[in-house]
Amino acid sequence: MIPCLLELKENAFFMSYLPNFVTLVGVWMAFVITPGPDFAVTVQYATAHSRRDGILVALGITTAIAIWITTSVVGLGVLLARVGWLIEIIHLMGGLYLVYIGIKTIMHASHPTQPMASVAPVPTRSFSAWGVGFSTNISNPKAIAFFSSLFVALLPVHPPLWVQTTSVVLLVIIAASWFCLVACLFSLAPVTRAYLRAKRWIDYLTGGIFVTLGIWLAFK
Repeated sequence: MIPCLLELKENAFFMSYLPNFVTLVGVWMAFVITPGPDFAVTVQYATAHSRRDGILVALGITTAIAIWITTSVVGLGVLLARVGWLIEIIHLMGGLYLVYIGIKTIMHASHPTQPMASVAPVPTRSFSAWGVGFSTNISNPKAIAFFSSLFVALLPVHPPLWVQTTSVVLLVIIAASWFCLVACLFSLAPVTRAYLRAKRWIDYLTGGIFVTLGIWLAFK
């Protein structure tokens, strides 16, 4: 009887965080699929060189993303534990930053995609392809502001360690899966043409999501 009650309690505890995980995954997926430098360099290496090079670039990008996400979670947790009132400022600044990303995405929705051949140099070995992906993502210091805003907006204040760890693992797995999928699919010309035709509407949708989320976070 007692083990059953404990199991029910644990399940209820997990279910209480399920909406946070679902929202976090949904927003992150919308952000990841938006064309940007990471997407462009993955496509360029997959189309101009080989599927293998594209996957190596994707893994380099994912490594950098994992660093940014972990840094954001750890740094944010330490900061809020010491200066709790900063959460209001983070809400406001994070919300404004997400609105900025959304508006920028919408404004650039109709812009043509940068020619893939000009994105990155030709790799000479496996580490070169991985390094290009890593440097492309790690060179964007705004990533930590984005992830901090994301976690503040979609996770409860002072979440348990397992919630933070699960969030990091989910986001890294999604990023790795998406960019590896891009590397595999964009070696096929029909996939490239279809995605470019839908790019404008994908950008509009993604931009709208971030504007809405940013406004909600700023006035939360």
